Amino acid sequence: MPMSKSAAGEVRRIGFIGTGIMGVPMAGHLLGAGHHVYCHSRTRQKADALIARGATWCETPADVGHNCDLLITIVTDTPDVEAVLFNEYGAAATLPAGACVVDMSTISPARTREFAGRLAVRDVTLLDAPVTGGDVGARNATLTIMVGGDAAAFERVRPVLELMGRNVVHVGPSGSGQALKACNQILCAVNMIGVCEALTLAQRSGLDLPLAIQTLASGAGGSWAWQNLGSKIVADDLEPAFMIKLIQKDLRIVQETAQAATIPLPGTALAQQLFRAVEAEPGGGELGTQAMIRAIRKLAGSDDAR
Repeated sequence: MPMSKSAAGEVRRIGFIGTGIMGVPMAGHLLGAGHHVYCHSRTRQKADALIARGATWCETPADVGHNCDLLITIVTDTPDVEAVLFNEYGAAATLPAGACVVDMSTISPARTREFAGRLAVRDVTLLDAPVTGGDVGARNATLTIMVGGDAAAFERVRPVLELMGRNVVHVGPSGSGQALKACNQILCAVNMIGVCEALTLAQRSGLDLPLAIQTLASGAGGSWAWQNLGSKIVADDLEPAFMIKLIQKDLRIVQETAQAATIPLPGTALAQQLFRAVEAEPGGGELGTQAMIRAIRKLAGSDDAR
């Protein structure tokens, strides 16, 4: 199937697998730009908003592959990527020679390189392109997208990626995007420890918490998490932009990658244990990562630990 392009060289027929919190707005930007999107998800209902806007539903990943030469996947974990590509109804068998798969999930760098090799045998290119910026970034098309893989393939799909992200960067060969995403998750997890500890001390010191957030946001210790997730903690809003169970999945990948590189990550390990303490509560894993505050408050003997 030759690549269908507009006068600007943009891919026009795009497969999209994974219509969750991130996937729906991301695919929506592609529809808004005039591309035809063929979508699939484990739960069709999650794709209803896209279908209502003109996306075409496909019953299997293989059906998606029949209809595109650019396939975007954003699913939960490494086995999920393997399944949508290579299982009995996977897309790999139906994608045309010369097609490109852009995996925007957060998965193992090592397995990413393996998947790239399996697809290359079929003359299909895999780019690993995990994202950061959360659901807000997905809705506003302001994601950071870190891309590993063939540089020429990256340039061909860059216009599509730029519809979903503000900072789209080719960071190296296959697996490099996932490796950099692992670094990002370290920063997110360890930063959350600092946010929760600082807010707990501020509260115990009798400070005005919204004022503390505002004052320190522009200082040397300020961060996106301090300003955004810290504000949610102050408002007692633990609803997820990114669930604890998902960052725990990511941190498992981080530790596996670190083990292969023989480096210790003690801060990451501490974050995992604090998140695990919240996971032990009923429904804790479904809360946002800012719910780490519950573990810190319990350690501090706070009355408002819940």
